[in-house]
Amino acid sequence: MKLVELNQEQLNNFASAQKCSQFLQSYEWSVFQESVGQKIFRFGVEADGEIVAVISFIKKNIGAGKSYFYCPRGPLFKSATVSYAARVGVFPDGEMRLKLLKFIFSEIKKIASKENSLFLRFDPVDSLQIGMAAAGKIRKTIDVQPSKTLILDLSKSEDDLLKEMHQKTRYNIRLAEKKGVTIREAGADEFDKFWALMNETVERDGFRLHDKEYYRKMLQNSKLEIDSKFKIQNSKLIIRLYFAEYEGRVIAANIINFFGDMVTYVHGSSSDQDRNVMAPYLLQWEIIKQAKLLGYKHYDFYGIDETKWPGVTRFKKGFGGQEKTYPGTFDVIFNNFSYRIYQTLRWLRRKF
Repeated sequence: MKLVELNQEQLNNFASAQKCSQFLQSYEWSVFQESVGQKIFRFGVEADGEIVAVISFIKKNIGAGKSYFYCPRGPLFKSATVSYAARVGVFPDGEMRLKLLKFIFSEIKKIASKENSLFLRFDPVDSLQIGMAAAGKIRKTIDVQPSKTLILDLSKSEDDLLKEMHQKTRYNIRLAEKKGVTIREAGADEFDKFWALMNETVERDGFRLHDKEYYRKMLQNSKLEIDSKFKIQNSKLIIRLYFAEYEGRVIAANIINFFGDMVTYVHGSSSDQDRNVMAPYLLQWEIIKQAKLLGYKHYDFYGIDETKWPGVTRFKKGFGGQEKTYPGTFDVIFNNFSYRIYQTLRWLRRKF
């Protein structure tokens, strides 16, 4: 096995082929991270002439010349790693993944020594990726990505999706339609309308907000590319902004990511005015219908937590879907002494 650098086509072809594709491992998301000043690494594991795993990660500076690596929702493994194992006569699928994981960690440790990085933080997509004892010194840490989410199966008919919603959600969708709420994709020159809504939402609900340029650069990504047969180009990440309007005013907005077989509701915002017309409900439903029409298989609400986000979680659960729980966020430690210092300073910052 060997670690190789990946280009856009290699990374996206692999990541988009995964069931419930992870946009955070797409090439375009890493380019966006570069645009906001991050250093990015994109690697694949080549074995027997094929790529069997990929990992894209960010270098995060923490001061004093030190840093750590962060891999969101990865690494990713080829679903048919068992086929490679069969050809070379070793390991069932789970064991093969663990072998690949150990190899990836050992190779990244070499890179870390050159980059003054103390550890690799990662959000595995399933428990097979943990391999606590065998894969090295790994420690559970505070979640970066939401550990629980809600995913709709878009292979179901619109009628079935509506039936599986909470009665109040269906009522609110119909109410918004009757009140004359309309949904459209926002233009590139309308970013400030979205930003105003984001600030209203933060003041009302207490969410943390990135700076303005972060969202502006995120939305510079693209327009949805559709061919003559109305099929989407799903091997690249597409980021779109949608507005809900009422009486000529934008009163709700969503940022939606399209990648692989998955559509992800990444950010939502709404006005304090006209909340009685229930625009966010119709906004979600119209995006879900478009995702289904375009041939996507899954719709991810991207995070639920009844303790931290009770209102948002109640809103999302009203649309039905299947709950999915991820293992959480973990640190692979490369330098024990420096890591302990980092943890102490992190605890002090949170405490004071």
